[in-house]
Amino acid sequence: MDAFSCAACPRRCGALRKPAQPSGGFCGMPAGFVVARAALHQWEEPCISGQHGSGTVFFSGCSLRCVYCQNQQISLGRYGALVTEENLLRMFDRLIEQGAHNLNLVNPTHYAPMLAKALKKYCSPVPVIYNSGGYERVEMLKALEGLVDIYLPDLKYVDSAVSLRYSGAADYFDYASKAILEMSRQVGKATFDENGVMYANVAFGQRNLFTGSYGYYRASADGSLYTNAWYSDYE
Repeated sequence: MDAFSCAACPRRCGALRKPAQPSGGFCGMPAGFVVARAALHQWEEPCISGQHGSGTVFFSGCSLRCVYCQNQQISLGRYGALVTEENLLRMFDRLIEQGAHNLNLVNPTHYAPMLAKALKKYCSPVPVIYNSGGYERVEMLKALEGLVDIYLPDLKYVDSAVSLRYSGAADYFDYASKAILEMSRQVGKATFDENGVMYANVAFGQRNLFTGSYGYYRASADGSLYTNAWYSDYE
């Protein structure tokens, strides 16, 4: 993987990402894939996990700084192993051999340009899921068109002050709202197989942590109502 100046996420920090070297950018990731875990996962939404599990690949680093993140060792601690594109594709093969209903790429935002190249070389026999925090650039998503079957983004916030305080991204809704409309344009309405397992759609959720702080609870609850109404206007 050649070095490149990164503009993968909305921060567009321009960090020089070099092979096998941590970058000075926001996510801190090198040019190449850093994978924390690849395994069957039974605890996604039922239409994603199905009977045998979702073939999850957890990528290290993150373009957000959510104070409530349940995977901080992976997203902020940069836990994981550097793998080549070839090894990543072999991980996909092994998950499918184990019975995975899909390939579930978790926290892929800052790897989007590299994933687009890898997925063009890989003819997946199962749906590919792009499972992200929703903080995406439409330009990067367009590069994934035809390569992703299911988008599974968060839509965490509407209020910029709340998104800045809890995820370090005042422009979160501006980017996430446009990104979700682009995702929807690409994959259309939900489709399911005979066992109720999804194989195309955008499924978004407000995965907020209600901490007991009145200000955060109120902003999150009101935002969830607003985002549901906002998205329904475009369906």
